[in-house]
Formats: sequence, structure tokens, C-alpha cells
Amino acid sequence: MAKRVAANNANGRGYLFTSESVTKGHPDKVSDQISDAILDAMLAKDPNSRVACETLVSTGMVVVAGEVTTKSYVDIQQVVRNEIKSIGYTDPHIGFDFENCAVLVALDHQSPDISQGVTEGTGLHKEQGAGDQGLMFGFACKETPALMPLPIYLAHQLTDKLAKVRENGTLKWLRPDGKSQVTVEYGKNGKPKRIHTVVISTQHTEDVKYATLKKEIINKVIMPCLPKKLVDNKIILHVNPTGRFVIGGPKGDCGLTGRKIIVDTYGGRGSHGGGAFSGKDPSKVDRSASYMARYIAKNIIAADLADACEVQLSYAIGVAQPISVLVDAEGTEKVDEKLIEDAVKKIFPLTPKGIINHLKLRRPIYTETARNGHFGRNVKTITWEKTDMVNKLRKAVGLKPIRKKKTAKKK
Repeated sequence: MAKRVAANNANGRGYLFTSESVTKGHPDKVSDQISDAILDAMLAKDPNSRVACETLVSTGMVVVAGEVTTKSYVDIQQVVRNEIKSIGYTDPHIGFDFENCAVLVALDHQSPDISQGVTEGTGLHKEQGAGDQGLMFGFACKETPALMPLPIYLAHQLTDKLAKVRENGTLKWLRPDGKSQVTVEYGKNGKPKRIHTVVISTQHTEDVKYATLKKEIINKVIMPCLPKKLVDNKIILHVNPTGRFVIGGPKGDCGLTGRKIIVDTYGGRGSHGGGAFSGKDPSKVDRSASYMARYIAKNIIAADLADACEVQLSYAIGVAQPISVLVDAEGTEKVDEKLIEDAVKKIFPLTPKGIINHLKLRRPIYTETARNGHFGRNVKTITWEKTDMVNKLRKAVGLKPIRKKKTAKKK
């Protein structure tokens, strides 16, 4: 998809691009949040915990399975129920709630064959190796202040807004499950021209009338989230397109950890290596190297070395150094791509241990990432969104540093 978009930009052809997001009450996201809540509970007591935790949710049931190695004791049942409660499943009448669901736990120890490749000094290689083989991507562009693609950025804004108006009581008939989808029309210059279509599907109570629901969702959810300069009278709005969404959440659809990997990343803009994030401790490069790739790409854009950038990293299980590093600026680079790539290899720590230490990943910070996307978030604990390597990058490619603007002192 990155090549297709880059080609459209190069050819001066306008196009439509769509991304979706889901609310924290969506069954797959419920599973992601439970897996990460268990991970956080273990990391809080033992920062060196090894966790690969998968969750399945269905009508009245939660199944937790996977492999963990930890010195901590965690009450899995209580962690699961607390997380379900915080998401908003508190009413037994909707077929899934924190008090009455069954919680089945099938957690085993991590394979010693994997462990010896990850534990420093115990495997074939002396350094801490990657927890698995694989390829990871990071992406950034100048379409939004968060340096994220506009469609996924807006889609997340909408699902976050849905949750807020439900939780603060603005729309009392909302229930936790929901989705958003945003289609942006790009001009011949490759820049966002207008918002073409917005889709909102949200679970609701039996008693609300459709006309009321549609009007309130448009006025209190959709329009407050859209940049006014990109909205015109041609915009298409679809609200609960089937006309009814009462049965939802895990009762309406089985949920599974790791099934929303495009929602979690860049909404289809750019590439994806295929590995999910939630429920995995940072020794798993599926997660930690994807965070590092985003961190690198974002700093490249913030350093004004390119207008769009995709970074690929790849690893072999048990081996510390990445197998490959690729920087693709999609033809938007301001300096030679090879210079940027060499600078990345020089100044960013790319071993699993280096990534974990630099981004401070052995902390209980992950439940928050399991909703509203892992990237483009203005959250203090999310270190991979920092742009603190900008001037190191610029110096490495032979450019002057960017000086911070001085803010005027209040009189």
C-alpha cells in the first residue's frame, strides 16, 4: 500500500484512502486489553517477566492462555474482571459482564529453548537475542501534528470520543462496542483535500430511536472530531448502517488477542510485518522493534529529513543485531536515503536489550496502548512517540540543528 500511495503522489493522481478503528468495548480490543493488563500486572512485580498471553472472549466467557515466566504472583481472575469492569461491561443483561463471566486460565512456562536465546549469556550467542524471527515496520508522515496518517488518526479520535460520551453520561444509551471508519480524499499533490466519508457503528440500548441516535452521534461524536477545513456539504455520513446494533460485545462476536493489528498501527498506510503487540513482553521484537521503528520514523520526519518515512527492521531468534535495516522515504527525502539509513544505524540502539533500555519498556505501561492505537498518542509513558533524536539525526547527515522556539514570558 505504501508503494501504491507513493506512486499516486508521484503521478499527481488524486485518490481515496480509508482507515478504521474500534472502541475499547469491541471484542477483539477487550481481548487485547485483558492480555496487556495481565502483562502489566506481572511487570509491576517482576520487570523481567516473560509473557506471551492470549485471550479469547465470547458470551459469558474469558479464556486466557499462553506462556509466562515470572517471579511474581498475579491473581489472573481478579485482573481479568477488573479490566472488563473498567472497559464498561457491568450489565449482566447484555450477555457479558465482569462479575458473572467464567474465567478459564491455561498459562504455561516459556519454552527453555526460546528462553536460552533471549536470556543474556545462556544461548548460542552471548548477547540477549531477539525472542523470535520476524520483520517489523514503523511509519510517520506530516499529515497530522502526531505525524500519523490522517485517516487512522481521525478514526481513533472518533472511537475515543464514543467512549468518552458513553462514560461521562452525555449519551446514556450507548454501550461499549463500536467502530469508526474514515475515508479521506487526497488531492493531486498527495495531501488531504477533504473528508469523503465517515462511518460509525455503535452498540446501543433497545429503547433509543434510530433518528435520535443518528442525530446525536453526528452532532456529539462525529462533527466535533473532524477538522472543519476538511468538511464540506458533500461529506457522506453513515451511522449504524444496518439500522440496529443492540447485540454486541463478546455476546455478538467472539474476540481474540492480536486480531486488530492494522487498527493498532497505521490503518493500512504503510506495511505491516504481521506480528501482533498485546500480551507480549518487550523481549518479543514483534512489539519492541515495532515501537523502535515508529520512533525512528517519527524522528526522521520531525528532523525534516523527509515528508513520509517507513522503516523496516528484521531479526533472527537468539541473535541480537538486526538482520536488516531499511529506510524508505517514498521519494520525499530532503537528503540522500543512504545517509539517513547510515545515521539510523549509528545513533539508534537496535538490539533487543538496547531498545528495551532506551525506550524504558520494562514498565507496566501496556494496557493503555491496547485501545486507540499504539502510535500517535500523547501519553507520557509512551516513550516511542518522543522526538528527542532530531538533532542527533540532523548532525549525522550534515545539517544544522533545529533550535527550539522561545516562548514569550507572561507579564
